[in-house]
Amino acid sequence: MSQLTQQAPFPGVFYCRPSPDSDPFVEPGSSVDANTTIGLLEVMKQFVEVKAEAAGKVLEVLAGDEQLLEAGDDILVIDTSGEGA
Repeated sequence: MSQLTQQAPFPGVFYCRPSPDSDPFVEPGSSVDANTTIGLLEVMKQFVEVKAEAAGKVLEVLAGDEQLLEAGDDILVIDTSGEGA
């Protein structure tokens, strides 16, 4: 099994859902491709979509909702051994 641990590209507050009442962008078992939004990073009141870095299936979401992340902190693990989304 090939895995990719995706990391935060810059520091900020991570949001795993688009709004408090919405479903998460991705959950364990979700299929993603390189354009799938996996979360938002908020820096100084600006929200930036974080996209999956590879196609595959999400194995684990490591970052919590509204968790402060530093650049390089782990966000999630993607199984890249399959054919992806």
